[in-house]
Amino acid sequence: KVQLVESRGGSVQAGGSLRLSCLGSGFPFADSAMGWYRQAPGNECDLVSTISGDGSTYYAHSVKGRFTIYKDNAKNTMYLQMNSLKPEDTAVYYCSDQVTPQYGGVCSAQFGYWGQGTQVTVSS
Repeated sequence: KVQLVESRGGSVQAGGSLRLSCLGSGFPFADSAMGWYRQAPGNECDLVSTISGDGSTYYAHSVKGRFTIYKDNAKNTMYLQMNSLKPEDTAVYYCSDQVTPQYGGVCSAQFGYWGQGTQVTVSS
C-alpha cells in the first residue's frame, strides 16, 4: 500500500525558514518522481516543485531561488526546504507522486497518491 506521510508544518514570520518532509512507503521511492503542491483557501492546487528519479528538479516561478526540493533515498524521504518565506506562501502543503499541474478541487482529491497535507502559515 502506497503511503505518503508529511511532517508537521508550522508558523513563521516573513523571512523565516521551514523544512517539510514526506516519508514514502509502498513504492520504489528512489526511482520515483515526486512533487510538492500547495493550496490556499479559495485557490487552485498549485504545483510548487518536483524532483525526478534522476534528481532533476523543477520550481514554480514564485518559489524559485527560495525553496529547495531534495530526496534522501536511504530514508525514503523527500524534503522541501523553504527559505525567505513570504505571507503569500501560506497554504496547506501536500506531497504527491504526481508531478504535473492539477486543475480543480482539493489537492488530495486529485488522481494519484497524496500526503495528508500540512499547514504552513507565514505572518507579516
